[in-house]
Amino acid sequence: MHTILVPYCDDDLADAALDTALIVAARYNSHVEGLHAWRTPQIIAGEGVVFPTESLARLADEGRQFARAARERFNKRMSERGIGFRGVGEPADTITCGWREGEGIESEIVGDYGRVFDLVVVGRTVANTTADWKTTVEAGLFESGRPVLIAGPKPPTTLGKHIVIAWNCATETARTLAAAYPLLQDAEQITVLTVEGGTVQGPSGEEVAAHIRRRGIPCTAVARRPQQLSVGDTMVAEALALGGDLLIKGAFTNSRVRQMIFGGATRDIINAAALPVLLAH
Repeated sequence: MHTILVPYCDDDLADAALDTALIVAARYNSHVEGLHAWRTPQIIAGEGVVFPTESLARLADEGRQFARAARERFNKRMSERGIGFRGVGEPADTITCGWREGEGIESEIVGDYGRVFDLVVVGRTVANTTADWKTTVEAGLFESGRPVLIAGPKPPTTLGKHIVIAWNCATETARTLAAAYPLLQDAEQITVLTVEGGTVQGPSGEEVAAHIRRRGIPCTAVARRPQQLSVGDTMVAEALALGGDLLIKGAFTNSRVRQMIFGGATRDIINAAALPVLLAH
């Protein structure tokens, strides 16, 4: 977790994601890089359609203004915390930061540029008024190939002290655990949670807990029934009831197309998780 990428805008949602990233960064003296993407205005061509050049210029200028506001906000927050700007390759024994911006679609840039980072941190909104952040999450998972940490609308007071692993026996969750071992090794408590009806064929939660304990990490396993909730909502509810401050989940054991149509645990967790969630595919 030595390099962390945070898509960043001039709003409170981005600040919550940044603050969440800084909690992780404090453990590993990470380099945290803010990323702001602004879109090039699109011309819709058609017979008799005329789009004034000055309007395109105005939209492009607005994009640059949003980028400038985001950069100034990022700089201010880093300055308040005494975090200095340094190149990602410059050795440091403390948290450092950097900034990157440019024209393009945020999800596409995260999908490409995120490949060189250890972790991508994305903010989510409780209001669920936009799908853009979800597109960025999926680009991080499927295009960058890196783990994605979805931050809540407010920064947590702790992260990773009590980790709940949403174990569904799947390959994706095994990959997520491998990526999360730096966090697991620092945890005070780990709970492996399985939900009836939410697993595929594979090792049991008890077996996972035993292998984690073999590394000298305290770990227990619990099993729950979904009752009136979906599997994904049960995972979130039980993680909160157990006192977890981070949920780890393999993303999209079923295809994302299937989950878009029929729903699924990953989709439910992305939509409604009230605590930070670490996902990988």
